[in-house]
Amino acid sequence: MSANRPLSERPTIEPRWLFPLLDALLALLAFAIAYVLRYELQIIRPILDPVKRDFTPYLPYAAVYVVLIWLNYQRNHLYRNIVGRAWLEEVYLIGSSVAVAIVIVLAMFFILQPTVYSRLMLIYVAALTLIGGALTRLIRRWALAYLRHHGIGIRRALIVGMGEIGQDMLGIMLARPELGYRPIGFLDDNLEKINDGVGRVQALGDTSRLAEVIDAYAVDTVIITFRWKHYERIEQLSEVCRAGATDLRIVPELMQLDIRQVQVENLDGIPLLGFGAQRPFSRVDQMLKRGLDLLLVTLGLPLWAPISSLVYLALKLEGEGPALFRQLRVGKNGRQFEMIKFRSMVADAEAMHDDMLRESGEDPRHPKFVDDPRVTRVGKFLRRTSLDELPNLINVLRGEMSLVGPRPPTPDEVKHYEARHTRRLQITPGITGWWQVRGRSNVPFDEMCAMDIYYINNWSLSMDVEILLLTIPRVVLRSGAY
Repeated sequence: MSANRPLSERPTIEPRWLFPLLDALLALLAFAIAYVLRYELQIIRPILDPVKRDFTPYLPYAAVYVVLIWLNYQRNHLYRNIVGRAWLEEVYLIGSSVAVAIVIVLAMFFILQPTVYSRLMLIYVAALTLIGGALTRLIRRWALAYLRHHGIGIRRALIVGMGEIGQDMLGIMLARPELGYRPIGFLDDNLEKINDGVGRVQALGDTSRLAEVIDAYAVDTVIITFRWKHYERIEQLSEVCRAGATDLRIVPELMQLDIRQVQVENLDGIPLLGFGAQRPFSRVDQMLKRGLDLLLVTLGLPLWAPISSLVYLALKLEGEGPALFRQLRVGKNGRQFEMIKFRSMVADAEAMHDDMLRESGEDPRHPKFVDDPRVTRVGKFLRRTSLDELPNLINVLRGEMSLVGPRPPTPDEVKHYEARHTRRLQITPGITGWWQVRGRSNVPFDEMCAMDIYYINNWSLSMDVEILLLTIPRVVLRSGAY
């Protein structure tokens, strides 16, 4: 195995012949179904000729079509396992391949002038091939995501260099496990970074230990994130990967910038790369996000209002204190606000916090106490079901919180933040978020922060909807909640 192995040779879970064979069968099936639609069901336009057309004359054209589909899919690199390629991009490539194949078959009809042919049938063939190809790719993505979530087909990745771009790479791997990378650790020549580590992703020493770490941890892929001013060191590390037959990926200097903000222009044959000043969460983005919040909270009022009333009554009957608990939190751009929750602890719980923090050794930036003795009997149920957070919807209506976003920290937690951690305070905090649906309370602070930054950098309305949908089974299954 070569360290510079192209993406097309990257190992996949399914055998290489599977999708070429599947696409060939789908192309033949498209011809058969199209024949039924045209000649048996006579959809769109009736057959005026009473003589029934036989399918046999179409078989040579179907065979040519299958070969053309395979050649065009190959030309458009659809059989390459390119990590991060969007499904819509695959659909576009399928569509362009099908269009070329259909045009060639149609040209054959005009040149050869067969006694039996139907242009409308070819339109059916094109549509059916596109739908079949798009669905099989979508099912493949779901299957791979499921398998990788269960540890099948993953690549054990080692990050070399935990600077800003290394942290971004780590955040992407943690936030998008369906991409197939599992970070097993990192190397860095900065002793401070080695001593600190990043959540559950351990520091494995400096770069001189690369060969040793590759062998000891069965590393599949090494990702070097050093800047090009360290070219000689990068070349030395590359040789180590080649000698160990380990897959190597290098983040080029240009990628230190957000490539999504790059526009390519052509000035009389000279390519120009333009870097726009786009920032996540523009004014329009904020309006869309706010609109989604108000719409969903309003539509859900008949559901959450009566549930809140029952919870309020249960807490009053328990008699451990007020039903509602208000706590100072830090929101967007460091502005403080009072977050409202249902009370789940005894009255003097906050006074016990500092002592518990010292005794437990929990991370003061994101403390989570398992089997917290301060939690009441009703409160334990509320926490396990996340019903204690229902009053957060009031904060959402006020505009202090959103349905989706980084969880708002307390002022005491923010005191321990480093500069990079404050990026999660750039936007309105939320009730649920990317890290909650990926692990909930099990996620250490550094990983949580990396996922929050990934969310900020990649926000879209569809991403919010996805997180909200993923939150439902997490709450129902009580996964990771204390």
